[in-house]
Amino acid sequence: MKTRLHFPGLVISLFIICLVPGNSLYGKSLPADSDDIVKLTNPVSESYLKNNLSKSTPRLILTPEIKKDLKRKLESDSLIRNYYQAIKLNSEQILTEPLLERKLTGRRLLSVSRRMLYRMNVLCMVYLMENDPKILDRINEEIIAVCNFSDWNPSHFLDVAEMAMAVSIAVDWTGKDLPESTVELAKNALIEKGIKPSYQGRMGWITGSSNWNQVCNGGMIAASIVIAEKDPELASRTIRRSLDGIPYALHEYAPDGVYPEGPSYWRYGTQFSVLTSSMLTSAFGQDFGIAGYPAFLESANFRVLSVGPSGLFWNFADCGNSPGQNGDIILAWFAAQTGNPLYLESEKFMIPPESMNRLNRTSGAGLVWLSQFEPQVETTLPLAWKGDGANPIGVFRNGTNDPDMFYFGGKGGKATLPHGHMDAGSFVFELDGIRWSVDMGMQRYNRLEQEGFNLWNKSQESDRWKLLSTNNFGHTTLTVNDELFVNDAYAPIIDFKKGANPEFTIDMSAVYGENLNSATRRFLKEDNRSILIEDVIDMNEMTESITWQMMTTADVEMVDGGAVLRENGKHLRLEILSHPDLSVSVVSLYPPPFYLDKEIENLKRIDIRIPAWISQTGNKTIKVRLTGN
Repeated sequence: MKTRLHFPGLVISLFIICLVPGNSLYGKSLPADSDDIVKLTNPVSESYLKNNLSKSTPRLILTPEIKKDLKRKLESDSLIRNYYQAIKLNSEQILTEPLLERKLTGRRLLSVSRRMLYRMNVLCMVYLMENDPKILDRINEEIIAVCNFSDWNPSHFLDVAEMAMAVSIAVDWTGKDLPESTVELAKNALIEKGIKPSYQGRMGWITGSSNWNQVCNGGMIAASIVIAEKDPELASRTIRRSLDGIPYALHEYAPDGVYPEGPSYWRYGTQFSVLTSSMLTSAFGQDFGIAGYPAFLESANFRVLSVGPSGLFWNFADCGNSPGQNGDIILAWFAAQTGNPLYLESEKFMIPPESMNRLNRTSGAGLVWLSQFEPQVETTLPLAWKGDGANPIGVFRNGTNDPDMFYFGGKGGKATLPHGHMDAGSFVFELDGIRWSVDMGMQRYNRLEQEGFNLWNKSQESDRWKLLSTNNFGHTTLTVNDELFVNDAYAPIIDFKKGANPEFTIDMSAVYGENLNSATRRFLKEDNRSILIEDVIDMNEMTESITWQMMTTADVEMVDGGAVLRENGKHLRLEILSHPDLSVSVVSLYPPPFYLDKEIENLKRIDIRIPAWISQTGNKTIKVRLTGN
């Protein structure tokens, strides 16, 4: 397979993404009878709804009892009181801002929907705690404004789902005090602009595997609970459909909790799964198995282990690298469910309220989860951890809270996963407070889409792989014959060992197609100052060259047998143990080679280029050590 990458002038053409099952926006849509999918309990029918839906409101996340308990804890718990003060400051800021308008950014209304979800979480929570008529008036105005939009942009259904969640929470939490005309307007909008469009056309997200499933099914369940008395047949049918569809996304956490789309998308998709679990529990007294779904609770470990001592996310796939300065309110739900303070970022929740700035758009729900936390057990994070699944990863750390501690994360996987990159074999490495090996992470979608760039097609010849941030040339990995990875090839972790010197091995063979017979990449933590990367390659007549790559923003000095990296007064030694006579080369990627590429200041790639004839006549193993001095 010859798939060389070139950067000629890009031919721009407009395109249409067909929203059908199997589209990469949704992830794979699985057949409903898939044997390996654990189903949720699903007794929902029109009669079940009438007999089991809570008669009192609020019933989304809050109940009258939970509301009463929350008010009590606002008086007695300093952490909850501190976070509530931040919510109140946010509400004061919202009151100074204009009402939302139906303005699309490219093909999305998503930013508007998200602001509405944020505003309703904040304003409605403050109103529930203080009964301020000024706040209620603004909630009323916000609901009327968005419910009078011509539509909620069903062509990009995430927009509909987040708006439906926002309006549902607003009506449920404050509907008793809103004008009847507003409540009727909102319920009609939830039906006509929310639920009914979900039945028009083939919606791949219903049984898709990506975050679309979690967000869209969650939004439809929220809307259905709110309109249940008005249209019980539509509500029960929609909830039942979603409970049947949700497992196809939850299954992706198996077997160890790794979220295939990366840690920041964990926060997005998981946010809506925990909202759904929480509102089903408050409305029906059970969540039908979401919280107890295999590996779902374990994903909190994945989330915590995905942050290096620098405070940055390991930003593989289309992920950003900043968890933010505020406490993770989604992780707080896991703390409440497990009683494990490991998942409660207490110090972040206790920073001055005025320093928190704009909160998470589910902060109101999050305040409830904070109030439900009761410490029960406390675990420690493993020093060596492997998570298998569609995008397997391994993490090494030295177990201290020192910001200069050792942190390493390496991964396998494949590029055709939702938000996936050609990053099998890549790794990030931190030592002495510096992230020496970096991942480029996410690239903003809108500009690419406005250029007509076919970002979401993941075929081998797709535009997507022209981007440095998504192809293997922009990752710390091994490239053969200067060619792209095989797009749908899977690289599993085939060996993992704990102990004083943990290690794991990835089988990279499939990503190189016919260019070699086999390849494995082994990572060994030699001590708390060094990591060894060992590539074992079985070449064939197609193998022409091998390039060992490392992405970095550090300054690089080439020296005999390797290089020295320097940043902020620290330095890291790169040693070519297997081929000490070879030299490294440094490719500057700032500015990047392609006009649509993401720009990262001082980004460069360290290359060790090994002609095939060297290895064919001698050592077929490439060993590189990274050591802090």
